[in-house]
Amino acid sequence: MFCQKCGAILVPKKEGKGTQLACSCGYVAKKKEEIKLVENVQLAKADFIEVVDKRVETLPRTKEECPKCKNPEAYYWLVQTRAGDEAETRFFKCVKCAHTWRAY
Repeated sequence: MFCQKCGAILVPKKEGKGTQLACSCGYVAKKKEEIKLVENVQLAKADFIEVVDKRVETLPRTKEECPKCKNPEAYYWLVQTRAGDEAETRFFKCVKCAHTWRAY
């Protein structure tokens, strides 16, 4: 419904125990009707999120044997875990079983 004075959309407002339609200009609808607001939202296909159960590793690979499954290939990365004048720690992650270990 629209305002008789300014043409704006009437908004439901609580008045005592009931609800009435009112406008920001001060107009209040005189009709006593049951107010029912319904909104349907339909998402576009682009708005859906696809969940993929797949590991995507961007780390480099090297030939390093996994101590758990003996697989000969692992991902690796380097982290400076101690003082700056000491060598960094090499971390490995098995390509097959995802076991992670380190070498100093």
